[in-house]
Amino acid sequence: MKKLTKAAIVGFPNVGKSTLFNRLLKEKKSLVHSLPGMTRDQVSAVCSLMEKTFVLIDTGGFFDDRKDFFSTLVRAKAKEAAEKADILLFVLDGKRDLLPAEEELYFSLKKLNKPIFLIINKIDSFSGEAGLGDYYNRLGEERIFAVSAEHKRNLEELESGLFDALPSHVSEKEGVKPLKIAIVGRINVGKSSIVNRLCGEERLIVSEIPGTTRDSTDTLIFRNKKAYCLVDTAGIRRLSRIRDKREKASIIKAKKDITRADVICLIMDAQEFPTRQDSTIAHLSHESGKPLLVALNKWDLIQKNSATTENFKEKVYEKLDFVNYAPLVFISALSGQRVIKILGLAEQVYANGQKRVDTPRLNNYLSWINENYPPLSKSKRRMKIKYMTQKRILPPTFILFTHSRSSLAPAYEKLFIRLLREKFDFWGTPIRLILRAS
Repeated sequence: MKKLTKAAIVGFPNVGKSTLFNRLLKEKKSLVHSLPGMTRDQVSAVCSLMEKTFVLIDTGGFFDDRKDFFSTLVRAKAKEAAEKADILLFVLDGKRDLLPAEEELYFSLKKLNKPIFLIINKIDSFSGEAGLGDYYNRLGEERIFAVSAEHKRNLEELESGLFDALPSHVSEKEGVKPLKIAIVGRINVGKSSIVNRLCGEERLIVSEIPGTTRDSTDTLIFRNKKAYCLVDTAGIRRLSRIRDKREKASIIKAKKDITRADVICLIMDAQEFPTRQDSTIAHLSHESGKPLLVALNKWDLIQKNSATTENFKEKVYEKLDFVNYAPLVFISALSGQRVIKILGLAEQVYANGQKRVDTPRLNNYLSWINENYPPLSKSKRRMKIKYMTQKRILPPTFILFTHSRSSLAPAYEKLFIRLLREKFDFWGTPIRLILRAS
């Protein structure tokens, strides 16, 4: 595999870096907000310009705000991204004057000796280009891209310049689609620490302060020639308790990311679980229909005896019985204990979610069910299921043809699904049933 070129978008807060990132990517991946400081961690994605493919990185703003605890950390991460990138996209706000600190930053980036694109954003009309002379004079750049990321103005010119700067014949590894694993959970359960541990480096900002992770961050890793995309999401909690509009936006996006993942990994704190919020997130995960695994973090802090593991399993599956199909792994992001198992389990549950069972095998199973566990309707009456077939995968969905329009009793439906899961090894994936009268 040829190494993909990295292009990092850098600049001060609120100049439109995330909007430009989304425009170049042609999808709304990076979270955009009118308030500054929305992006803290790096957000990266594979981007294509015609036949050329590269990694596009959105960074937090280069700023130093003494009132913001995270400003130094965000600045350090943005600086690290700039140093590791092959191409830099330096974005300025065309609606205001060039700041001395931005001028200083630009010349410090020039010292990295990398191709740098000077982009003046928020230039919505030809009249707005009249004030570009100051940028030419103070920064000494021969070519300036005056664009409006929000209104897609002059983006073609920027894309053309970027295309020319990319090496020829750059493409993704053929035949490899990363398995997208959404790391979800409530605040302060160690989601970012787990991603860092799987990466083998401190890619994401970690803090005990609630709401540290704002935007969902995609991190691409390779292990044993397999690709994984780890999506670290914002901690999900009740919106009514949050005053910061940026955190509210990040939680809404985290909920959307659950539906876009291939696999969901629900992280809970082994010291306090399962809480009401854990249950809420587990419900969101189950309703999404995505394969699911559960990880109890901070296992190193638990005093153990021979029955500890079984007691914890029993507690999890008793309180979260609706996701008792999800495998459970005990991990420690701090020590690294069993964290790597998340990748193997994610592959396993995703494979189970893609299983198809042919109709003859399903109806053999159905004959056994009708004989040993006769179906019951909601009204507690016996009902006959004539035959069944699988409609789709992810989640595995089955159509049951019956004599009546009545639905199955909830307790019996759970039994039917459990036996179906055991018979055909559908562990780790929800199962859906559709009843049809015929």
